[in-house]
Amino acid sequence: MESYFIKAYLIYLPIVIVLTFLVARTLFQSGKTFMLDIFSGREEIANATNQLFKVGFYLLNLGFGLLIMKVSVYGSEHLDSNRELIEILSGKIGKFAVYLGIMLFFNLFLFFRGKKKAREQRIQRQAKPIAQG
Repeated sequence: MESYFIKAYLIYLPIVIVLTFLVARTLFQSGKTFMLDIFSGREEIANATNQLFKVGFYLLNLGFGLLIMKVSVYGSEHLDSNRELIEILSGKIGKFAVYLGIMLFFNLFLFFRGKKKAREQRIQRQAKPIAQG
């Protein structure tokens, strides 16, 4: 019985870590473009901000993955078969994947919101000289 729990952790943890790193890599490689636009092409601050977002993304997602790691079978502390192991892992990994998807879309929302605000500020700056002239 105890070996099933060990198997569960040995399967679950690498999957959670790899999923987190793959999603983060994809998101933040693409996010750099948004950051450059938000910060008007100032690459240093765009890269620094993107890296801070990435660290926060890792901390939140890996932390959540660790929080939901506890294995129990329908409220019981017994894990007695490969079938139960697969069912438990599919539920946990599925929940984590949904959570990662939500975090991905939340980050995209923040990127688009930042891009919109940056565009509005550029328009306001361009409109001021015209209004004063």
